[in-house]
Amino acid sequence: MTTKLRPAAAILASALFAVPLYYVLVNVFKPGDRIAQEPASVPLPPTLSNIHAVLTRPDGLFWVSLANSVLVTLLSIIVLTVLSAMLGHYLARSGKRWTKVLTLILLAGLMIPPQVILIPVTEVLRLTGLMATIQGLVLFNVGYYVPFGVFVFTGFIRGVPVELEEAALLDGASRTQVFWRIVFPLLRPATASVLIFLGVWIWNDFIDPLIILGPSQGTTITTGIYRSIGQYQADLGSVFALMFLATLPVLIFYLALQKQFVKGLTGGATKG
Repeated sequence: MTTKLRPAAAILASALFAVPLYYVLVNVFKPGDRIAQEPASVPLPPTLSNIHAVLTRPDGLFWVSLANSVLVTLLSIIVLTVLSAMLGHYLARSGKRWTKVLTLILLAGLMIPPQVILIPVTEVLRLTGLMATIQGLVLFNVGYYVPFGVFVFTGFIRGVPVELEEAALLDGASRTQVFWRIVFPLLRPATASVLIFLGVWIWNDFIDPLIILGPSQGTTITTGIYRSIGQYQADLGSVFALMFLATLPVLIFYLALQKQFVKGLTGGATKG
C-alpha cells in the first residue's frame, strides 16, 4: 500500500506546482482579452504581443526593474559569499568555545522572518541615511542572509583536510593566501549552493525592496509586477509576460550552476 501511495503523492505534489506554471506559460502567448474568458485554454494561435508590449513600454518598467534586481542580487550574493566563506572557515577551524556560541547565534538568525525585523531595520537605515537606497537594501540582505551562507560553508569546510592548510603554511604562505588559494577553490560546490539559494531568495524578494527602496527609487522585478497592476484595471497579458520574463534570468543562473548544486548540499550536510 505504501509503495502505491508514494507515486500518487509525488504526482499530486508535482501537479500542484505545475498548475501555476501552466497558467503563466499559456497566458503569456495569449491575447489579453482571451485570458479572463479562457484562462486555461491553449494559446492557438500563439502571439508575442504581450512580451513585445512589456519590452517596449514607454516608462521602461521592465528594463528599470531588471537593472535594479540584477544590481541588488549581484552585489548581495558577492558580498555574502565572501563574508560567509571567510567566517565559515574561521568557525570551522577555530577550537575556541565562544565560536560555538557564535555559531548558535548565527543559526538562531535563520529562524527569524525578515518581516519581523523590517521596521527596526528601516529605522536604522533612516538614521544612517541609507533608507531608499540600493546600498541600504544590499546591506539588509547581507545582514539577514549571512547566517545561511555561514551554515553551508562551515559544514563543507569541515570536510576539507586541514593538512592542506598546514602544508601551505609551512611553505611560507600567509593565512589569507591559504584561504584564497587553497581552501576557497575547493569550495565550489558549496559556493554554487549559496549563490543559487541566496540569488533566488533575493531575486524573488518582494516586501523588503518595496519598503526599503520606496516608490521614489525605482523598482525591482517583483515590485515591478506589483506596480504594473492598477487599482481598477490591469493588462493581464502584460502581467503574465512580466512574470514570465522575471523568471528567465534566475532560471538561466540556476542551470549554469546546477552541476555543483547537489554536491554543495550533500557536502554541507554530511561533513563534520
